[in-house]
Amino acid sequence: MTQSTDDAIGFTPATTLAADIAARRISPVEVIEAILRRATRLEPKLNAFAHLDTEGALAQARTAEAAVMRGDTLGRLHGVPVTIKDMMPVQGLPYSRGTATMLGTVASEDAPIVTRLRDAGAVVLGKTTTSEFGWSAVSRSPATGLSHNPWAHGLNAGASSAGAGIAAAAGYGPLHQGSDGAGSVRLPGHFCGVVAFKPGFGRVPYLPLPNNDYMSHIGPLTRTVADNALMFSVMAGAHPWEHTTLDGVVDTSPAALGGGVRGLRIAYSADLGHARVDPEVAALVANAVRHFEAMGAHVEAVTPPWGALGPDLIDGLWKAHMSNNAHLLPKWADKMDPGLVACIRDAEGMSAVEYLALRARKHAYSEKVHRWFDNWDLLLTPSASVAAFPVELLMPADWPQHKWDWLRWAQFSYPFNIAQNPAISVPAGFTKAELPVGLQIVGRRFDDAGVLRAAIAFEAAAPWAERRPPL
Repeated sequence: MTQSTDDAIGFTPATTLAADIAARRISPVEVIEAILRRATRLEPKLNAFAHLDTEGALAQARTAEAAVMRGDTLGRLHGVPVTIKDMMPVQGLPYSRGTATMLGTVASEDAPIVTRLRDAGAVVLGKTTTSEFGWSAVSRSPATGLSHNPWAHGLNAGASSAGAGIAAAAGYGPLHQGSDGAGSVRLPGHFCGVVAFKPGFGRVPYLPLPNNDYMSHIGPLTRTVADNALMFSVMAGAHPWEHTTLDGVVDTSPAALGGGVRGLRIAYSADLGHARVDPEVAALVANAVRHFEAMGAHVEAVTPPWGALGPDLIDGLWKAHMSNNAHLLPKWADKMDPGLVACIRDAEGMSAVEYLALRARKHAYSEKVHRWFDNWDLLLTPSASVAAFPVELLMPADWPQHKWDWLRWAQFSYPFNIAQNPAISVPAGFTKAELPVGLQIVGRRFDDAGVLRAAIAFEAAAPWAERRPPL
């Protein structure tokens, strides 16, 4: 195949690929070979993969092709490539979680979401890069080095689901799994110009379960909302091993997600009452919000009363939860991310009484968010305060600096990890430097379908999927 053919396959939506494979218009082997060639050509520049499983992916593709030729009943993702973030185990593949402390570790079993994707027929390409233990939203780690934004080499692609965002934007197939403890799905979506959905807590089983007081969620990064909904629906559902998972099914059918936003009461907050936002980002998001008014929603600018309570709360929670890794410092501190080390050390001396007080504030904060949503169907905000900046930095050079607190430019994402609402980042436009900016759409607890429905409506009003980075 030609390079142009490989590129076309790499950017084909999963909804189309699955249909074409089932109809024998293209084979799973052709698909995987094309994407492997594309990834091999671009990876020296991007570094999205912690491990690209070339032989394993080809073997899976041959098995998938044989099933098609036999006329077997096919799953919804049969022959469609997916990537898995290197915070999740995939049997037989390296499992380093972005840290030098785990290099050489090989997973002994698949995470439940990997099993579900495989059962639907998906072909696992490999493991994508993450920041160390998923601690930051900057696309670098001691295990894999720098991972680069596809829109501008040398700039941050977001994290901790860095490789997933890069792979989605760069055309390494349509479906990429991420996880999100304070924005780590939505922030790579924002920086890389792709769709990034953090479902409501408990919708998707997360094993091994992070020890961070139920703040982490698993979600998809894709180029279209339909692909995102498809991947979410395959991964979602209660699991007997994962005690936080929710029973019940979210209807992601085209009929359920095609209703638009007419008549909805939608709140819009440019800064949650406290966040600094770069003017160019603010202007792009404000312009995106106008589409919701044009689609018939009632949109009102608001300042949520809970917004300004967030920064001090997340500061305490983040360093407390990162101290899960404190036992590594005596041996590994000089081989770990210096920001993570500083964050862990800031938690030294925190008592159980102090942490329980933080948890009490967290629960009260969450209640405030949910009570506030009684009056609103959706909330619109920027996905982050800044566009991509140099990947060597923890925060933009023109922002107040801190030894570890990158959350200062990510004030819009973590509230909905604390409160566990569904939230999605969708591309909202590009800066003058041609860098993507995301719009965040947040729904009430349990209204995952409402968030996806609004995202589909916005995608139709302001299409973006045909725009590709200049690789």
